[in-house]
Amino acid sequence: MCGILGVMANTPVNQLLYDGLMVLQHRGQDAAGIATSKDNAFFMHKSPGLVRDVFRTRNMRALPGNMGIAHCRYPTAGSPSDSAESQPFYVNSPFGLVLAHNGNLTNTGQLQEEMFRQDLRHINTSSDSEVLLNVLAHELQESAKGFRLERDSIFAAVAGVHRRCKGAYAVVVLIAGYGLLAFRDPFGIRPLVVGVNETPQGPEYLVASESVALDTLGFKVLRDVAPGEAVFVDTAHTLHFRQCAEAPVLSPCIFEYVYLARPDSVIDGVSVYETRLRMGEHLADKVAQNLPVDDIDVVIPIPDSSRPAAMQLAQRLNIPYREGFVKNRYIGRTFIMPGQSIRRKSVRQKLNTVGQEFKGKRVLLVDDSIVRGTTSHEIVEMARAAGALKVYFASAAPPVRYPNVYGIDMPTRGELIATGRSEAEIAREIGADALVYQDLEALKASIREINPAINLFDSSCFDGCYVTGDVTEAYLDAIERAREGSSATAVVDGGDSRQLDLNLKNAV
Repeated sequence: MCGILGVMANTPVNQLLYDGLMVLQHRGQDAAGIATSKDNAFFMHKSPGLVRDVFRTRNMRALPGNMGIAHCRYPTAGSPSDSAESQPFYVNSPFGLVLAHNGNLTNTGQLQEEMFRQDLRHINTSSDSEVLLNVLAHELQESAKGFRLERDSIFAAVAGVHRRCKGAYAVVVLIAGYGLLAFRDPFGIRPLVVGVNETPQGPEYLVASESVALDTLGFKVLRDVAPGEAVFVDTAHTLHFRQCAEAPVLSPCIFEYVYLARPDSVIDGVSVYETRLRMGEHLADKVAQNLPVDDIDVVIPIPDSSRPAAMQLAQRLNIPYREGFVKNRYIGRTFIMPGQSIRRKSVRQKLNTVGQEFKGKRVLLVDDSIVRGTTSHEIVEMARAAGALKVYFASAAPPVRYPNVYGIDMPTRGELIATGRSEAEIAREIGADALVYQDLEALKASIREINPAINLFDSSCFDGCYVTGDVTEAYLDAIERAREGSSATAVVDGGDSRQLDLNLKNAV
C-alpha cells in the first residue's frame, strides 16, 4: 500500500501536497516524493524517509506550479532500500509524464519483456510502477494524433493500460502542458477518490487514496473513482470522467477496512470507522459462542486500529472496556517494518502496559488482525508480565493464510502464522489461553450492511481467491523465491539515504 495525491489548483500546490502526504503517512513510511508542473516544466523532489524528514524549506521552494502529484511509499515490489525507486517516476516521451502508483502489478515480468522487445523502452529499476509508467507512455504514443494530445487519446491510452496491466493500481499522472490524469484498475482493488474546492478563481480538484486527505485539505468529496474509470482535469480546470475498462467489477481490498485505511475515511461509500464498529458486533457474537464470557474481566484493545471493534465488542458482551496499552507514537507501525528482527524489537518500544489493568485479571485482548504473529506473541507476553491471570485473544479479521499480491506486504506463506495451523495451534504459538477469529462472511457483512451495492471483495489473504484471475501457484512460488533471495542482501537498518531533486525544464 502507498498513499497518492494529485491536485489541480489555482495557487501553488507544494504546501497542499505536503499537507496531504502528512495525512496519508500511515499508508507508507519508507519514502516520499512530490512533483509539480509550471510552464510545461516538471520539478521533483523525492527521498527515502518520512514526509517530515524528506522535505525542507529549500525543497519546497524548488517545487513551483499549480499542478502536482505526491506519493508516500510502502514497498511491495522492487527494493525497499533503493532510493531510485522512490516515486513519482518520470519519462520524457511522449509529451512528458510523471506518475505515482498505489498497488502492485501481477504481470510485471511479462510487461518488462514486452517493453524491451516490442515497445523498445528501457526500464531502469525493479519497480512495477516504472513499468506501468512506460506502458502508459507507449499507449499514449500509439493513440496520439501527431504532436497534439486529445482527450479521447488520453482515455484510449488508459484503456490500453487496462488491457495490458494486471493486478491492483490506483494512479495519478501529470501530463506536461495538458493536465492531471488519474485512474483505477478494473477491479477497484485500491481506493481512489476525487474532490473539489470552489474558489473565487474557479474550481480546484484533488484526487487521493483516502477521503480523509480531502477533508483535511478543505475539499468536498465528489465521489469515488469507479473501477476501470479515468479522471482527467485539463489546464482549464475542466473535469472529465470516462469508463475505460471493458468489464469493470468493484472488488475493493477488504483489508483496507480492517487495518490499512484511517478510521475517518470513507471508501466506496463505506465509513471505515462504522465498519470497524460492526466488526466488533460480529466478533462479540463469535466470542460468546467460543469463549467463557463470564471468565473475562476486561476487554483491552491493541492500539490503535482495533479500538472501535473492541469498544463495540465490550458493549455488546457487557464487559468493562479498558485501555491497557500506551502507544509511543514516535515508533513506526510494526506491520510495515522492513525486517522481522526489527519488527520484534520495535513492539516493546512501541507499546507499554498500564499494569493495574492487567494485574490479577482475566483479559480479552482484541486486535484488528494477526498476520505474522510476532506482535501478538510479544503483546501476550507483556500482558502476562503485567500480572494477567488469563489472556484470551480475539481478531477482528479472519486468519491470514494466503499471500497478498495486490499491494500489501504479506507475500510469503512461511511468514504467515495461520498458514498450515489450526486456531488452537496459533493460540499456542502466540501464548494465548484461547483465540477467536472473525468469520469471513461476518467481515464482509460488516461492510455490506453499510453499502449493499458492494457484492465482491478482494479477500485473497483470507480465502486464497485472487480476483484478477491470473495468480497461480507457480506465480506465488516465484515471488516467494524472489523475496527470500532479496531478504538475504536487503539493508534493513539504515539503507540508502540519497535524495533526488529534478528540475526537468529542459527535458519537457
